[in-house]
Amino acid sequence: MEIIFFGHSCFRIRGKTAVLVTDPFESYIGFKLPKISADIVTISHDHKDHNNKEAVSGTAKTKKPFVISGPGEYEIAGVSIFGVGTFHDASKGSKRGANAVYLINLDGMRVVHLGDLGHKLTESQLEEINGADILIIPVGGTYTLDAKEAVEVIGQVEPKIIIPMHYRLPGLTIKLAPVEEFLKEIGVKAIKPVPKLTISKDRLPEEREVVVLKKK
Repeated sequence: MEIIFFGHSCFRIRGKTAVLVTDPFESYIGFKLPKISADIVTISHDHKDHNNKEAVSGTAKTKKPFVISGPGEYEIAGVSIFGVGTFHDASKGSKRGANAVYLINLDGMRVVHLGDLGHKLTESQLEEINGADILIIPVGGTYTLDAKEAVEVIGQVEPKIIIPMHYRLPGLTIKLAPVEEFLKEIGVKAIKPVPKLTISKDRLPEEREVVVLKKK
């Protein structure tokens, strides 16, 4: 599996059977998406910095990507995806609405993308995403979990690999905290961002590892 970061909450996850793109954004946030293609697009919620599905073209296999935009069970191109209903804030969505967390089963690994989660997970939500190998989590605060809350959610999920997202980046017009605040909170020294994460089930770390990806 290969994971590449396009900024904000947008990633391309490439597996053996399919390519998936998460939360494509519009350019008003301060930078543009490059030309990208996928078999599947997941959208955590209907805000313009997360729902720009038109920016993603289909692959040679699929002329148009299959778009998932809410809770449910999906099976596309050999990929099993389970959407879990959550909220964009700690007030059951009264401030910012609903949010979908996606559990993506790909190449024998369980990848969880939390979207714009704004609260700790309930017991029932935890049961639905139980056993995450890779957790992609918002850490920048203001609109989502902040650094302290993100560490609490990580403690709930107990993933093997943690990839932070939705934090301050050069050019971003949305005011978010930098990733360094999260790294300090979780007790990790400065990490040099890497261009991509290439991982297989037999190479998952035994102890928890934080991976910061460089924006492509």
